[in-house]
Amino acid sequence: MITKAPHKGSLKLAIASGKGGTGKTTVAVNLFHFLSKNYSLKTQLIDCDVEEPNDLLFIHDFELESEDIATQLIPVIDNDKCTYCRKCVNYCEFNAIVVIPPVSFAEVNPSLCHSCGACLVACEDGAISEHPTEIGRIRSYKNGQGGILTEGRLKIGSAMQTMLIKDTKQHAREDMDVIIFDAPPGTSCPVVETVADADYVILVTEPTPFGLYDLKLTIEMLREIQQPFGVIINKAGIGDQKVHAFLAKQKIELLGEIPYSKTYASNYAAGDILNKISFDTETQYKAIISKLMARYT
Repeated sequence: MITKAPHKGSLKLAIASGKGGTGKTTVAVNLFHFLSKNYSLKTQLIDCDVEEPNDLLFIHDFELESEDIATQLIPVIDNDKCTYCRKCVNYCEFNAIVVIPPVSFAEVNPSLCHSCGACLVACEDGAISEHPTEIGRIRSYKNGQGGILTEGRLKIGSAMQTMLIKDTKQHAREDMDVIIFDAPPGTSCPVVETVADADYVILVTEPTPFGLYDLKLTIEMLREIQQPFGVIINKAGIGDQKVHAFLAKQKIELLGEIPYSKTYASNYAAGDILNKISFDTETQYKAIISKLMARYT
């Protein structure tokens, strides 16, 4: 049994996938379950899929500990001070400001604004000020075993996924042995923000042509930002062997394979994957954890 912190400070693992439906959340929740309950490690799971956080659906023994409102500073233009010079429009890289001098119109589009502050620098008339606007909520839950679950939940209509993910990650606890970031699917900015400072990234794929295609995109992204990674093949037993061949050719570490199971899929649909874990599945996760811990202990 592991009884010490994996390495100096918290070990940060990010769970990612190039597409939805591969089993990324399944892997994140199960790793959290085994690390926090079967090993003597204080573990925090941070759900960074802020548009659709669902880790909490599978963990039933948690109580709400705290809730914070995440805000974004949105510029507001005072039409009484504005001279409609359009300097702020020229400074804005995101086309978030509209100024029409003939009709004395000036306005900021909050859905396009990234709160970079360039418009404040551009305005020489003191017509622009910033005001906080809610972009989502960050909730933390705890259980009796010392496990922490934190989730970011984006406000409906907000486009600031990356900003909320960054704020959510700030809630990582310094006293944790392991922190797991459950990333959104894909390879866009929210995913890059999630995995950027992880010690190791676990990519979850499925042995299908779609799975392989998106896996290649994600690997390309991780190599671009120079993040170490390994791969878990979920739903093993379906599809073909092309993912295996690709990993072998690229000399990419295969951390483990989770077998496809209709029974497991039914348990997932019922939100009951942690209470009905088969022996084969448990064995696979323990083998994966052993590989991970061998790197950092």
